[in-house]
Amino acid sequence: MSNKNQEVNEIVNEVEAQIELLNLESKLTVKNVAEKLNEIIEKINSMKVAPVRNRGPKSTREMTEADARDMMIGEHRELSHNAVAKELGLSYGQVYSARKGFTFKSIYREWEKTQVEA
Repeated sequence: MSNKNQEVNEIVNEVEAQIELLNLESKLTVKNVAEKLNEIIEKINSMKVAPVRNRGPKSTREMTEADARDMMIGEHRELSHNAVAKELGLSYGQVYSARKGFTFKSIYREWEKTQVEA
């Protein structure tokens, strides 16, 4: 069973346990149900959920044109997205976006010209 499924099952089991704690013999009022639901919601919100993806390091700064040129044409062109991101203090997304031409389009065009020539 995957970690995500296991976490969902734990949450469902916790909700079921909390619902069973309602005293069904006493008069069930909207106020009692609302209080119990708030307790359940707080408990679920306090549970830690693992991040879905780990795409590498977080960005510590904005990418510059020099960074983009270096990772597409310069000395970092052979490295993976994660390796470049880690070395330059950028995020995986910043590197990916530049290398795919979503950002720094003029440098991407320079890179494309080098690919045609090669």
